[in-house]
Amino acid sequence: MTTSSGAQARPARVLGTVDAVAIGAGAMLGAGVFSVFAPAVVGAGAWLPVAILIAGAVAYCNAVSSARLAARHPHSGGAYVYGRERLGDLWGYLAGWSFVVGKTASCAAMALTFAAYTLPGWDKPVAVAAVAAVTALNYRGVQRSTFVLKILVALVLAVLLAVVVAMGLSGRLPAVLEVDGLGPWPGSFGVLGSAGMIFFAFAGYARVATLGGEVRDPATTIPRAIALSLGGVLALYLVIGTGVLIVLGRERLSLSTAPLVDAVQVAGFPGLVPLVVAGAAVASLGALLSLVLGVSRTTAAMAADGHLPRPLSAVHERFGVPHRAEVAVGAWSPLWYC
Repeated sequence: MTTSSGAQARPARVLGTVDAVAIGAGAMLGAGVFSVFAPAVVGAGAWLPVAILIAGAVAYCNAVSSARLAARHPHSGGAYVYGRERLGDLWGYLAGWSFVVGKTASCAAMALTFAAYTLPGWDKPVAVAAVAAVTALNYRGVQRSTFVLKILVALVLAVLLAVVVAMGLSGRLPAVLEVDGLGPWPGSFGVLGSAGMIFFAFAGYARVATLGGEVRDPATTIPRAIALSLGGVLALYLVIGTGVLIVLGRERLSLSTAPLVDAVQVAGFPGLVPLVVAGAAVASLGALLSLVLGVSRTTAAMAADGHLPRPLSAVHERFGVPHRAEVAVGAWSPLWYC
């Protein structure tokens, strides 16, 4: 079997539990909380909270699996390392390539989302600049990246808290059982289809597992961080999803392109609209940051095993990061839309 990449590319273990939680939360909060409830309500109707719980339960099962694998194989690379070690080189290779290709496309999508919120009409130049800035930040060390990510997560949480308070002050929340009438059970396929959409809003709960080689005491820290970040985000999604459903109602929510913006307007706080838009931009930037961290580590792990050019596995002597892989991912991501 191929030599473990963990022994070939060994950055410093500097990430603690708070850092790991921030990485997971930053990835999840940028994945859809500002938009996912609109398409999801089409299938689930007023049973949207049930769909959120189902999505959370599936994410939990996946998260437990990832946490246990991370504890047994505490190296950077995530799904690539797990597939290789548990199933063999071929499956690890396929998992690694699927992750790298899929997540670089996600990097491009998050960069474009950030650009659309910050400077509409200049989407591509702003997206390229965002990827370049994130790459430069990550190049300087994972501790710098996680410090910035913790700030971004705190800002997003503050915005979401403001939205929750606004919805609470709208006077409509006590009418929780009167949301256009609960209506009939939409059917298992309707609820499960909505749960499938919402599941993608949980994407990122195991992002820290791809940085396993940089986590202190990974056997303990990674499972704890995954549980804390996933549990916290699930609770937040339940509150926000139920809130926008009640404030907007099923029909208006299903037609909304910016549910949280519409919710604060209907709640009587139009002054919060710029804050919500800024929060969505910050959330997408946080997701981009965590994505580039994860993809570069998987790239470095594959390079260490010869599945990608071996120079990409090099770890910077000063900053302790796979700097060539970072640059390669930063250069590749914009190619999806340039």
